[in-house]
Amino acid sequence: LFRVALLLLVVRCVAEETTPSKGCVCGYPGIPGDPGHNGSPGRDGRDGLRGDKGDQVGPSGPAGTDGLKGIKGDTGAIGNVGPKGKKGENGEKGSPGKMGPQGIQGPIGIKGSKGELGLPGPQGLKGDLGPPGPHGPKGEIGLRGDRGIQGPLGPPGKPGPKGELGVPGHKGNIGYRGERGTRGEKGESGEKGESPVIPKSAFSVGLTARSKLPPANFPIRFDKIIYNQQNHYDSQTGRYTCPVAGAYFFTYHITVFSRNVKVALMKNGVKIIHTTDNYQTSEDQAAGGAVLHLDVGDKVWLQVVGGELFNGLFADEDDDTTFSGFIIFGS
Repeated sequence: LFRVALLLLVVRCVAEETTPSKGCVCGYPGIPGDPGHNGSPGRDGRDGLRGDKGDQVGPSGPAGTDGLKGIKGDTGAIGNVGPKGKKGENGEKGSPGKMGPQGIQGPIGIKGSKGELGLPGPQGLKGDLGPPGPHGPKGEIGLRGDRGIQGPLGPPGKPGPKGELGVPGHKGNIGYRGERGTRGEKGESGEKGESPVIPKSAFSVGLTARSKLPPANFPIRFDKIIYNQQNHYDSQTGRYTCPVAGAYFFTYHITVFSRNVKVALMKNGVKIIHTTDNYQTSEDQAAGGAVLHLDVGDKVWLQVVGGELFNGLFADEDDDTTFSGFIIFGS
């Protein structure tokens, strides 16, 4: 406000100097008056014209911050399916993966077609010699010694026992018929003799669907009891134990399926006979048997030999695998 008053005073003095005076002497300026009231603000000036673009390009400013993410647009229309691409080249074969855990044993599959006859296997090694019998091995006959020099004649000895009956002589001529003698007296009745005891021992057993395909090199545990009245066969061990010394007959009838079969009749751990059947198609049948001399306590059983590839012993509702034995006579 002070500046506005001072400006008005200067304007007034200039006006007085330019006005012709008639001998009037100018005095000193008076004391400034009080400032006037604020005037109303003036109008804003108009925007000037835009200047020409400068020749020089200013330096690039710093990068601005990322703007806000825009709203997701509407889904466009589905385009046409393009043509099928060319088949790519086969990739390289990957390395084999780790062996997975063993799966659960599946059911027995359908019988396969008959395979070609395999080559005969090599002859097995000779088994160890079995334990000696109760009387030991028979020795060889020794050489006959030389005849000694005849000694001096000794004193006569006592009469010897009655000699053996001599060789019958030639048949003589028929003699005259003699007179009939008198009837002799009836003799006393003799004592009642003992009746002979006939030993009894027999068994007949078979496989079931649970015991088929038995493990190799172990006694086959036949769990289907057909006859075992004397209980001389043990179904828990698969062995028959001899109760009375004598001659025995053992026989077996087997059904073969899915694998080859090689079984042996065993006596006290010694193989007596072998039976081998190469599986062809459907079910095969095989049999074997032998007469054995057994002493009390001897054990006889049937077992698979040759490994797991030769344990195709089979049994179901229509096919059986059996093992039987019985005593023929006692010693």
